[in-house]
Amino acid sequence: MGFAIALSVLLITGAAAGVAAQRRGRGGRPPSDLDAEAEANHVLVRLTGGLVPPDARTWSGADEETARALTRAAECRREARTRLATARTAAEYAEVTRVAKEGLEQLRTARAALGLDPAPAPAGTTAYAA
Repeated sequence: MGFAIALSVLLITGAAAGVAAQRRGRGGRPPSDLDAEAEANHVLVRLTGGLVPPDARTWSGADEETARALTRAAECRREARTRLATARTAAEYAEVTRVAKEGLEQLRTARAALGLDPAPAPAGTTAYAA
């Protein structure tokens, strides 16, 4: 009887240690290709939505520096879309995300210069949330 209890305790302890080790191992693992693709699409959609002016007259009155920021944001969107069309690996999707976030930052700068609410950046990024 004592042997069965000791064996049960050892098996439960081993299973708990195995689950803990598996969870700890997941933390450092890079995102899967699907996760990276979803993130890239999400950031690109935010950038695209942010480039739609709330009122065209607001953007028409932009000074030269603000117009450059808007142009850079649009160029980042174009580049991110082009890269997304050919991306197949998590690293390629990460590059799409990086370019799109760069565009979001340009958009954030332009909106602030126009006196529009730049909206708070989401956790983990410094980019504008459309």
